[in-house]
Amino acid sequence: MPDDVAAARDAAEEESAFSHPPVDPDATASYGAHPDQVVDFYAPRGTTAPAAPAGPAPLVVLLHGGAWRAPYDRRHLTPFAAFMARRGFAVANVEYRRGAEGSEAEAGRWPDTFDDVAAALDALPALAREALPQADARRIVLAGHSAGGHLALWAAARHVLPAGSPWRTDGPPPLRGVVALAPIADLAVADKLDVCGGAVRQLLGSGPEFAERQPYADPALLLPTGIATTLVQGRTDIVVPQAVAEAYADAAAKAGEVAGLTLLEDVGHFPLIDPAADACAVVVEEIAQLAW
Repeated sequence: MPDDVAAARDAAEEESAFSHPPVDPDATASYGAHPDQVVDFYAPRGTTAPAAPAGPAPLVVLLHGGAWRAPYDRRHLTPFAAFMARRGFAVANVEYRRGAEGSEAEAGRWPDTFDDVAAALDALPALAREALPQADARRIVLAGHSAGGHLALWAAARHVLPAGSPWRTDGPPPLRGVVALAPIADLAVADKLDVCGGAVRQLLGSGPEFAERQPYADPALLLPTGIATTLVQGRTDIVVPQAVAEAYADAAAKAGEVAGLTLLEDVGHFPLIDPAADACAVVVEEIAQLAW
């Protein structure tokens, strides 16, 4: 596909995904004192998920994308969160600190972004029991898009972080699985491809700290996890190219673990979170297979 055609297609997909008005949550809870340390909860509104049984609904925890940059917050993912809730899932949409306030270019904060994701996941079962009693905190699926896909894969691998890491846990998280949507799953490959305009170097640092921090932040180096993992990737994605997801799947295989990789034809970066796109139905199915 010629570059100009691919760019025009990507722009149209992005416009569609961002055309939906934000959807207010049913409840919001804080997991810390910073304004960004909050989780929005959406109550299940339907039972159309495959083989949905009666009783409490599985909890889908969402981590939004946006290259870890401040202008992109959880609000752009709220239509997708509501879409999931209408299909019988309880949903938690997590906010976290991103680039420095007032900076549109800086990606992420070290170590704040990782501090927040770890704290949010640790607090979620208790927060969900209080804010969303319809949720079954024993059946959690973690899902993330783009930079949020990176964070989802990372959060599921905290038990294999290097010894001494402040984010390391004693055992695997209580997850049914992870569904990573067009994730920045391999930081080294994403860096080589200059994904999101150098966002990886901004997240970890462009000097010697990049190599120092990578073992603590790169999901492709934190394998095997023992957690059921599926990556969903559009073949025509020019924001986070297919090669990034493939590199993670290859790294998992070399570590003795199978990471599912669902490749969607004629799909780019944004249809995966666009309720108006057919790709969203595929995402629901992948999550449902783990959750129910």
